[in-house]
Order: sequence, then C-alpha cells, then structure tokens
Amino acid sequence: MEALSIIDQSQFALQAAKVPPQLGKVDSIAEAAKVAQDFEAFFLGQMLQPMFQNLEAAPPFGGGPGDKIWRAMMVDEMGKAMAKSGGIGLADSVQAEILRMQENSQ
Repeated sequence: MEALSIIDQSQFALQAAKVPPQLGKVDSIAEAAKVAQDFEAFFLGQMLQPMFQNLEAAPPFGGGPGDKIWRAMMVDEMGKAMAKSGGIGLADSVQAEILRMQENSQ
C-alpha cells in the first residue's frame, strides 16, 4: 500500500473535518432558517465535490501541491453561495420540518 502524500493527507483531513450542521434547540424562525440554509450548503458542497474531483488544472495557471485542497474549499464555498442565493429548495423543506418537530415536542 502506497503512503499518502502530505497533500493527500491534508485533503483527507479536510474532508473528515466536515460535519453537517447539528440541530439543537432552535429558538426562532430565523435560527431555523439559518440551520436549514447551512444544511443545504453542506449538501450542495458534498454533491458538487465529485464533479470537480478529476479535473486537471491547465498550465501555467493551475496545478501545484495546494490545488486539490484549494479546489475542495472552493467547491464548499460554491455550495454556500448556491444555498444563499436560493439553492435547490432543500432549505425550505428542512426549515418546515425543523419547525414541525419543535411544535410536536412542546
């Protein structure tokens, strides 16, 4: 088995550190909306990762040891931007479910 390079180890650590938003006590509708949007951003980032995984940077503008790490962070930010600008409608469904769960627990 081949040892992982420092870049591969860094990329693996970055992926392992990603944790979806946790649902705790939500005290307001705005807080529920924020958690739902964060969840949609996480989901979109995870769905976009495979699309960019095997792309090679064109010289002389790309490549290098930090390219894979930078690309993973860029894709996460794309997911956040997509969710912030309306996303795919997942946040609305998640927010409605959060509020429904809060109502049922009281």
